[in-house]
Amino acid sequence: MRRVADRLNNAHRPTFSVEFFPPRDEADEAVLWRAIRELEPLDPAYMSITYGAGGSSRDGTIRNIARVATDTTLVPMAHLTAVNHSVAELRNVIGHFAAVGVHNILALRGDPPGDPMGEWVPHPQGLHYAEELVRLIRELGDFCVGVSAFPYGHPRSADLDTDTHYLVRKLRAGADFAIAQLFFEAEDFLRLRDRVAAAGCDALMLPGIMPLTTPRTLRKTIELSGATPPSWLVDRLAPLEDDPKAFRAEGLDVVTELCSRLLAEGVPELHFYTFNRSKATRELVERLGLRSPAPPLALT
Repeated sequence: MRRVADRLNNAHRPTFSVEFFPPRDEADEAVLWRAIRELEPLDPAYMSITYGAGGSSRDGTIRNIARVATDTTLVPMAHLTAVNHSVAELRNVIGHFAAVGVHNILALRGDPPGDPMGEWVPHPQGLHYAEELVRLIRELGDFCVGVSAFPYGHPRSADLDTDTHYLVRKLRAGADFAIAQLFFEAEDFLRLRDRVAAAGCDALMLPGIMPLTTPRTLRKTIELSGATPPSWLVDRLAPLEDDPKAFRAEGLDVVTELCSRLLAEGVPELHFYTFNRSKATRELVERLGLRSPAPPLALT
């Protein structure tokens, strides 16, 4: 059984992971698998595939994560949300993951379909919180479980103290690590890590990183972070929006600087959002000198 936590805890040097989203059609699937095959030789600590709102991409997630488990050397992690699912349905999906050899799950409550900030309405036979989903997954087998974290606080949290309280509850419910949503400056993630440690929790905290290659990826970072970008970042990138080559070069410099600072602060792993492409991630891995966890020594 290949567990994400084992790979991270046994790593002798910083490593990285990659995240993909399920394809919408056969053409998208070909693009996805080209990226997977291009990143496979770099041996990331793990790879994950997201799960659409309300399970809208459930079949694509299960089909492709199963293929990763059986047809590649990668360690797969499936995303799972509680949106629009009864507990019985969740049990079925979790059982299916186990049956195809996927033993790592990122447990998310998920956003309401259509409007992420819309009213949260739980399924009448479902779960209310990610904390409950973590417990359900752990009850159903020997899974490695991750959860999400929010450097600026979840949009629905009253304040950072409240947000930290619920993050720690998710971790203590049985999660092995947390992946932080996007942020702009290293200090934003490091303060999150400090808040969790100050609460007496020593779970691994991993930063989510978006390669800034186009104005679209910058806009997506702003959207997913829920925060206003710092003026220095806007000043560096906004003047280059009409020059794709220059924007990409400067954007990757910005991300390289961010990642270098995180690694210098002892962050053991960087989680890259790939947009189902490999080139930018491969460039960053090379720039940063990242390598996969060292394989165990063979017994003789």
